[in-house]
Amino acid sequence: MRYKNIKKLDVEISELAVGTWAIGGQMWGEVNDQASVAAIREMIDQGVNLIDTAPIYADGHSEVVVGQALKDGYRENVLVATKFGVSYAPDGSVINNNTYENVLAECQQSLERLGTDMIDIYIIHWPDPNTPIAETMRALNDLKAAGKIRFSGVSNFDQAGIEAAQEFGSIDFVQLPFSMVKEDDKSLLIWCEEQGIGTMTYGSLGSGILTGAIRQKPDWSPDDVRLTFYDYYHEPKFSKIMKLVDYLDELAEKYQKPLAQIALNWSTTQPFVSTAITGVRNTEEAKENTSTFNWNLSEDDLANINEVLADLEISDGKSLSAAERKTK
Repeated sequence: MRYKNIKKLDVEISELAVGTWAIGGQMWGEVNDQASVAAIREMIDQGVNLIDTAPIYADGHSEVVVGQALKDGYRENVLVATKFGVSYAPDGSVINNNTYENVLAECQQSLERLGTDMIDIYIIHWPDPNTPIAETMRALNDLKAAGKIRFSGVSNFDQAGIEAAQEFGSIDFVQLPFSMVKEDDKSLLIWCEEQGIGTMTYGSLGSGILTGAIRQKPDWSPDDVRLTFYDYYHEPKFSKIMKLVDYLDELAEKYQKPLAQIALNWSTTQPFVSTAITGVRNTEEAKENTSTFNWNLSEDDLANINEVLADLEISDGKSLSAAERKTK
């Protein structure tokens, strides 16, 4: 495993992080808790030292599964990141609540589900237009003072939102989408890295489309999160991505590596990516993902990939709004 140092925090994090959105099972198809626990532990055994989760992932079940995986001495080897502030209304819409009282209440609930007395990275999941950022940051500052959290972070914020939060406290990490098929936040990630803020990127394999396992438009349930949150399976983007996958097939043949490793290798090579969050459901996927860090794409191939991406123009800079998608 390779690691990057967040100099401002004097913390080293693995370039790969365990993502747990899918293991809750909600909107992601069938999953198995035992297999999920084994997969998380395999990632840790292979050197991964960061796990990302959130209470909204299957109504807290993902946090419970992470808590199970952290037993038997595994907790001491990892940083745990979780989030707060969003929930689903009965009609499926997203409710934001970043008020002082709710932040403290959600933190305690997460601590209990995770079976730990401290959360390493506590992240504002989405901006809340109805709560002043000063109030939310006051809650995070108080949780730090109480020893319940170590670092503060934001997810899905723009630069102005990050700067506004920093007026009232330290923003130590950001979490934003980034992959070969999602480069819209590249400039923001570069800015964060320049500020000394650790960057956690999600959607590293494009919800699975960069593994090569999906070659035709899928016939999933309409509420499958891969259709509601991501736009990769809609035209014209889907056809563009299939052309990219065809090119990645050539590299996979050249290096004798799976497509997923090509995609992760490319992402984590970017200097502005501290760690790439990747979902994992079983030990086989865990071993395949961590094996990415046993080799490197050549400088020429990295440049060629960037040329292909520029030609295809997959990332158009137009992200789905919060109202148009389920929350991450």
